[in-house]
Formats: sequence, C-alpha cells, structure tokens
Amino acid sequence: MAKVLFSSGLSEETYLPPALHSIPPKTHHQESIKEAEMVLFPIIDDLLSKTKLSPQEIDILIVNCSGFCPSPSLSSIIINKYSMRSGIKSFNLSGMGCSAGAIAIDLAQNLLKTNKNSYAIVLSTEILSSGWYSGQEKSMLLLNCLFRMGSAAILLTNKKEAKTSSKYKLFHSLRTQRAFVDKAYFAAIREEDSCGKLGVTFKKDVLQAVSETLKSHITILGSQILPFSEKLRHVVSKFSKKFNFNYKSGEIIYMPSFKTVIQHFCLPTSGQALIKEIAKGLKFDERDMEAALMTLHRFGNQSSSSLWYELAYMEAKEKVKKGDKVWLLGLGTGPKCNSTVWECLRPIIGESKNNNNPWGDCIHMYPLQAFSS
Repeated sequence: MAKVLFSSGLSEETYLPPALHSIPPKTHHQESIKEAEMVLFPIIDDLLSKTKLSPQEIDILIVNCSGFCPSPSLSSIIINKYSMRSGIKSFNLSGMGCSAGAIAIDLAQNLLKTNKNSYAIVLSTEILSSGWYSGQEKSMLLLNCLFRMGSAAILLTNKKEAKTSSKYKLFHSLRTQRAFVDKAYFAAIREEDSCGKLGVTFKKDVLQAVSETLKSHITILGSQILPFSEKLRHVVSKFSKKFNFNYKSGEIIYMPSFKTVIQHFCLPTSGQALIKEIAKGLKFDERDMEAALMTLHRFGNQSSSSLWYELAYMEAKEKVKKGDKVWLLGLGTGPKCNSTVWECLRPIIGESKNNNNPWGDCIHMYPLQAFSS
C-alpha cells in the first residue's frame, strides 16, 4: 500500500472518515451511517441555502453510492432528516462504481422529461467505512489506497424561469457498458479472499477492459456531437489506410478532436497513470488534464463525486465562460463509461471566495508547479 500511495499522485491533505483513523479501522454498520450523515447533510444544507428552496419543494431525489446500501436506504435517510413530502420520487443507486454520478444525472434527465415543472436533487458520494479491506491480497489492497471522502449535491430542473439563474444546461448524455463480456465483467469485482475477508479485486485485465469500453464510448459520442468536418477527416484517414491510397507508411489514423466542440474536460480520477493515458488517447494537453490531476492530488479519488470537484476547480479558477461546454467523463465497474456534456449559461465568477466551493481555501496554490504548463 505504501508503494502504491507513493506513486498515486495523492497529497497528504485528502480525507478519510473517522472510522478509518482507528487502529484497527472500525468497519461497523453504524460507523458507515455516521459517515453518510457527515458527508450528505452539509451539502444538502448548502444547496438549499444557495438556491433558497425548502425540502418540501423537491420533487425527485436520487442518491448514488456504490459500496454502501443500508436499509432504510440512503434516500430514505435524507427524506426522514428533511421531512420531505410524501409524493417525492426517490431512487437509490448502488453497486454502479465511479461513473454512477453520470448515471444519476441521466436518470434525472429522463424523469424530468415526464415530470413537468419539477426540481430534482442528485447526491453523489462513496462511503468508505464499510469498504475497507483488512486482508493481505495485493490485488484487493488498491481500493484502500486511492479512495477518499467526498460528496456533491446537484440541483436540476425543467422550470422555464431557471434559465436565468442556472449555471449549466445539459447538452448531451451517453451511457455505454460492456458487462455482457465475461472477461471485462470480472476485471474488477467485489468478492471474498481466501480468508473470507471482503474486498474488491482488480485483475490484470482491468486496463484492457477500461480501454475497450472507453474506445466504444468515445466512438459513439463522437458520432453524435462532433462536427461533420472532423468525422469526415477520420473516415478519409481510415479509408486511405485500408486501401493504401495516398497513405504514408507508419502514419496514424486521424483521431477526431473533441476540442472542436468542447472547451473543458473532467476526466476520471482513478489514478495519475490512467488520467495521462486517457488524455494521450484523446490528444489532450496538460491544460486539459489539470482539473483531474489537481483534484486527485488535493482530494483523492472520491468515486462518483470527483467529477464535480473538478468542475468546482474550473469554476474557482474562473475558466468556464458563458457558452463553453464541459465534458464530464465517468468510468466505473461493470465495466461502464458514462458522459454528460454541459453548456455554461452565464458567467461564473467569485467561486474561489465562495464558502461552498471546496477549493475556496486553497485554489491559490494550484496548479502545482510539477503539472503547470
């Protein structure tokens, strides 16, 4: 674990729950409930305060947390705490990995299509107290090293008057998965070790599974949002190579540039090496990786909420301008790959001074010199 941590890209300022500060770690059910209350209640309070809404005005509630699924559910815990109304439509997503935040947004989008004039709250988090692996299997220790506390609350609505106050409009969403392929399905799976201790096994096939899932996903996304000129250049390049028509030996097939449509990118924070590998495949530079690398350094891999910390980083740096598009790309077990592309509706300024922005007290220190261009 020490070896993995040393090369992980995480700083010593990331957060672990109180239960994991104990020796040995406390992995009891009640500790996980305490952690859930610790991370979820404050962000809901902040969201309701910023938007000046009461809990009774919320029509849809979606909570996603991969590894912890109590009964009553996390969504029920929220409804009970805030005395939400009886007609609220609540959903609890579990076991869907780091990309569950994008899945929750996709679900909210579909629900808002059939529920007019409504507010929906999406809560993305991961509860670590119940997921600690205390065994000795090396392939299962990785989870202990990279994952840290974090949570995000997102308010979505289809109310017409929200156009003047909302930060973003959902421009496009896409979900792709390869759970139907056995080799990919078993590449990362929760199971017991030889001593009966529960953990998540990462097999050697995991990088190949991620690569194939990502390739399939990006191909579909590109066909849907890229301009015709980029798609044509890619097709001509493939055609030239196949028939050896005006094609130079060793020349690489043209990779369409997503920068022709999208200005900002939030990549999976599953590790420094993976961030750089994804960026390489998409022809991204250091600026495009900055939000992901800085989020990994400051907060670690917060599973489904990491993408929102990356977006908060861009807002604190005042990088997102009106009309810009932001791509949030999530990768999760299954394996699955999910994207949401957002269009900025108004100037976003002053976020570095905002107490509700997680970067408010440290944004002046970033980007780190080692990663700056």
